[in-house]
Amino acid sequence: MNREQRLRAERFHQLHAGPQPLMLPNAWDAASARIIENAGAQAIATTSAGMAWALGHADGERLPVQDLLTACGRICQSVDLPVSVDIERGYGRDANDTGGLVGALLQLGVVGINIEDGMQPGTRKLSPARVLAERIACARAVAQHQAVPLFINARIDTYLADVAPASRYEETERRALAYIDAGADGIFVPGLSDPDEIARLARRLPVPLNVYAGYAGAPAAAQLRELGVRRISLGCGPMQSVLSHLQRIAQEALAEGRYDTMGETMLTVSEANGLFTPSADVDTPSAPRVLHAGMGDGPVALLLPRRSPVPDHARSRPVELTTRNGLLRDASWRDGSTHGDTPPAWRRFMASLLGERSRGTEAGTR
Repeated sequence: MNREQRLRAERFHQLHAGPQPLMLPNAWDAASARIIENAGAQAIATTSAGMAWALGHADGERLPVQDLLTACGRICQSVDLPVSVDIERGYGRDANDTGGLVGALLQLGVVGINIEDGMQPGTRKLSPARVLAERIACARAVAQHQAVPLFINARIDTYLADVAPASRYEETERRALAYIDAGADGIFVPGLSDPDEIARLARRLPVPLNVYAGYAGAPAAAQLRELGVRRISLGCGPMQSVLSHLQRIAQEALAEGRYDTMGETMLTVSEANGLFTPSADVDTPSAPRVLHAGMGDGPVALLLPRRSPVPDHARSRPVELTTRNGLLRDASWRDGSTHGDTPPAWRRFMASLLGERSRGTEAGTR
């Protein structure tokens, strides 16, 4: 990784120790990222829900990993600020899968990730803490291998899952300390809103505490600062507000033939065009500078050429592009062979990421 990326990563760490909490109105595409940058933000963080909705998917790792990387590449290319990406539960089946994704994000210029423990599929029950701890440790190893001080923000869903209210705080603190031991640089607890609990947790943690404020009536930044909060995320709140505004515009135009809401506040065409410089006006994300994803054998690393061989037993399983969407089985990546007219999996993936002209086929959905 280049020196500029390392400096951005170091700057992102420093922003969590400033005189005010780091405020993050989360972005979902290049345009929203540029609007947020122009408004005076010091860093850009993505919203996984907003990014999924913008690309035609429900939230919950249903966004194919190729689309995630493409969107993140465009954001990194469009802004001059540190970029942190929400990777939900880490994508894939295990820590190695998460490591492969982190390696690819680092190639795009990302300097931070948000990763959650979440709930077991189909239930409201929290996933075991060890699962996220293993993914955090692998992400940290990948970042160290790439010589980037990646900021790992560990999200704990104790206040969103079915956890007994009497034990929520204690379980949150227990998980937070375990994730910090695994390599997390920050702790994010959406749903934590009681001032006494916020202050108590902030005092107990040796790393910055991040809270969610993407809802009406959320405490002001000044109050959260007094409680010890160091990072404030608006999450999908900004996109929810934008979609609601668009809905009012459409309803007013269709039902009344009026455009008052739209005309109340809008950018000029010149202002919108001015968000992007000619160098960023391209139809594909910035191409990775190197051709391997680093460590990990997961959704990305298995599809890219490797510098060092991986034992057959460690990579003989199918390549899973995402937990719920985009399953691709193809053994041709192992020796570069093709079956008929179908290119090897790694070449199809590179075509989707770099915009190469390719006859490759897309992974099927399920």
